[in-house]
Amino acid sequence: MKNEINLTLSELAQLRDIVSRAAREELLPRFTVCLRHEKADGSTVTEADFALQHRLQHELAQHWPGYAFLSEEMTAQQQQQLMQHAETGLWCLDPLDGTTNFAAGIPFFAVSLALLVAGEARAAIVYDPIRDEIFSACKGQGAWLNGERLSARPEQRSLRQCVAVVDFKRLSAPLAASLGRQPPYLSQRNFGSVVLEWCWLAAGRFHVYLHGGQKLWDYAAGSLILSETGGFALTLKGAPVGCADLQPSSVVAALDERLFQEWKEWLAGEC
Repeated sequence: MKNEINLTLSELAQLRDIVSRAAREELLPRFTVCLRHEKADGSTVTEADFALQHRLQHELAQHWPGYAFLSEEMTAQQQQQLMQHAETGLWCLDPLDGTTNFAAGIPFFAVSLALLVAGEARAAIVYDPIRDEIFSACKGQGAWLNGERLSARPEQRSLRQCVAVVDFKRLSAPLAASLGRQPPYLSQRNFGSVVLEWCWLAAGRFHVYLHGGQKLWDYAAGSLILSETGGFALTLKGAPVGCADLQPSSVVAALDERLFQEWKEWLAGEC
């Protein structure tokens, strides 16, 4: 049936090769030297975004011609039309997440690709060409970093001892002020590439996560990787972080279930 579409593990390995090779060849030679432009929403785009988008669109169509293709750099009208193909398989690409970092010479950015079917992510690839780290996942089969399986381990520390990644600029002013005045965690970071933040959480490199509004291509791949690692994520309103539409989604997440509950409870008292 159409909503049972999934990639095999051999296809996932093929997809890892396609994405990593394309990113190395299209992104790295342009790092720090390509022109940047400002989009209508004030965000940054570069020629590297479009180069990788065009290449992956072509290569994915060669290997999986039955799936439609949606990218961040398409128009809103194109994206909305393409969501109609989500039932029969839709690639969702962010060709360069962390474009502002990329254009400024900050070595923290990645390419993110997910296969969406019937409102959920079935396969995911996130590749960091600077560190040559590739995160991947298949629905119901697990998640991996450079071929090594990712798995959650019980966390002994309390929320007060945790490192949090928080994107303050997309939070409500009252919540941001509360976090600034009396943070419930030990230390806070924000790296500027949402897809890598999801993956670093899955890898246990920090402990709790908060973001006020991500687009579909920001979270589609990363949310599957975290879930398949054993992690937890909901919106600030307690709803699942789903892939059924293009509406921005807030994210509350943690790899450890006990920390996730503690983090949710603290936020619930402030929202």
